[in-house]
Amino acid sequence: MTASPYRIEDYALIGDCETAALVSTRGSIDWLCFPRFDSEACFAALLGTPENGRWSIRPRDGQARSTRRYRDGTLILETTFETAEGAATLIDFMPPRDRCADLIRIVVGHRGRVEFDLDLAIRFNYGRSIPWVSHLDKTTLTAVAGPDLLVLRTAVELHGEDMHTVGSFTVTAGQCIPFTLTHGASHLSVPPPRDHEVALEKTEAFWTVFSERCPRVGTWTPEVKRSLITLKALTYMPTGGIVAAATTSLPEHPGGQRNWDYRFCWLRDATITLLAFMKLGYYEEASSWRDWLLRSVAGDPAQMQIMYGVAGERRLPEWEVPWLDGFLNSRPVRVGNAAAEQFQLDIYGEVADALAQAQKGGLPPHPRTRALSETIMPFLEEAWRRPDDGIWETRGGRRHFTHSKVMAWVAFDRAAAMADAANPASERAAHWRQVADQIHEEVCRRAFDPDLGSFVQSYGSKQLDASLLFIPLVGFLPPGDPRVVGTVAAIERHLVRDGLVLRYDTGTEDDGLPPGEGAFLACSFWLADVLVLLGRHDDARRLFEQLRALSNDVGLLAEEYDPLERRMLGNFPQAFSHIGLINTALNLTRISGPAEDRSGHDDNT
Repeated sequence: MTASPYRIEDYALIGDCETAALVSTRGSIDWLCFPRFDSEACFAALLGTPENGRWSIRPRDGQARSTRRYRDGTLILETTFETAEGAATLIDFMPPRDRCADLIRIVVGHRGRVEFDLDLAIRFNYGRSIPWVSHLDKTTLTAVAGPDLLVLRTAVELHGEDMHTVGSFTVTAGQCIPFTLTHGASHLSVPPPRDHEVALEKTEAFWTVFSERCPRVGTWTPEVKRSLITLKALTYMPTGGIVAAATTSLPEHPGGQRNWDYRFCWLRDATITLLAFMKLGYYEEASSWRDWLLRSVAGDPAQMQIMYGVAGERRLPEWEVPWLDGFLNSRPVRVGNAAAEQFQLDIYGEVADALAQAQKGGLPPHPRTRALSETIMPFLEEAWRRPDDGIWETRGGRRHFTHSKVMAWVAFDRAAAMADAANPASERAAHWRQVADQIHEEVCRRAFDPDLGSFVQSYGSKQLDASLLFIPLVGFLPPGDPRVVGTVAAIERHLVRDGLVLRYDTGTEDDGLPPGEGAFLACSFWLADVLVLLGRHDDARRLFEQLRALSNDVGLLAEEYDPLERRMLGNFPQAFSHIGLINTALNLTRISGPAEDRSGHDDNT
């Protein structure tokens, strides 16, 4: 067997707001974790071979043409196959959970007749454990390994072959053939069957009701709506936590080691996620995310992590999966993320900014907001002077990263503003403003390089970094400040490749990892946002259009893009990229978008 023949962009996402699956253009489900995003995969062919688990339903005719789309305003995927003898559509979806988790596939005939082959290889434990497979009756098959149970229900006759479950069937015009895969606990009774027609109707209604609330965002409304649906799909509904992506270990560089597990919730995403939700009127989702944030960071501020599990779990131990070859042979495949143990100053600024934006946006007050700020700020008053691991979670040692110091300034700036709003004569507000001023002075003195005419990645460095774009975005300096203009110009000269922005030059300074990665899409959206603030609207629009065009055929974006090979890189779909698309679209179409609100400037000039 060989590794996956697909590109990252060949996949589409389906999910139930608790977990998600990736479906290829040829009808193969190559990634699925039950019952949560971060559970062990039962289909892991994405990171290995078909022997590591997949569920393929595809036409027997190897020359069949395929096209696909999501039903308007939903996460229901329709892949249409056309052969010389007929045409049929494969409908894939996961109903919002009201019991066990279900994945439903329906083959519908449109014209003539189409012969299909089914190949189901269930492999629990990230593609390693072959389950016991039994037929309860002619239409029900069970697979058991350890704590997990999968139940497949279908009228199609199936049989075992070389540790796979296989079968063939023919669909004719007007015929409908359903398949339902249900996850349950192996020590409990087999979950009851589900009516596929009712499930389809409820799923379509769920997504339609959600997406119809999206306001118009100029000509980019379809892209914004698709990004919003994707963001909702990456939300763990029971808690409101939002995972960075549905996958682990999709490489930032093919064949390289920059392969990370993104099925967790990053505090760094807090502010931009809140802004995206609130600007589009999704206050319930914004409130759920804010509440998840406040639950997760409870406790000693010195123990605050950069990321947590979907329910706020703190222990995310990183380990390697030696039996998986990795996507495009990119090893190691990692589960868990050791970066959770890093010290990153910027998260304190993100939490403070998120709470300030929630207050500004009109979310109902949370009783722990003041207590949290009173706990965090005394700790940060000492901690901001320390070196840290930085926004990009490098593994090359701690430094005084400029972005980290700027976000520490954000923490004191926002805390002072909130305290002042509550009590204009607050001594606490005055003190926090004084600390903010100290940080501001040090950053301007130690992080700006007069020879380069630009801020740099860390004190004393000559390295540029896309995170420096946050200097105007968070209001640290006004966009028209010559130091900001110089920094933007330097980034455009040195970090832009074919119009897209690199995080930093991985080949010029040791970050503890081998060099090489694609352009980081979120950074490219940040540049577009800064161009809006600088009044360079035409440049911002051109960059946004270039980024928008990188979406795959169903509107999804990965973490990175390789402009030379013209392919997506990194985990997929990436919440950060889709949030960037939403916020930049808002910045380009509204007088006051998220960049304006966060920077504190009143216009785009």
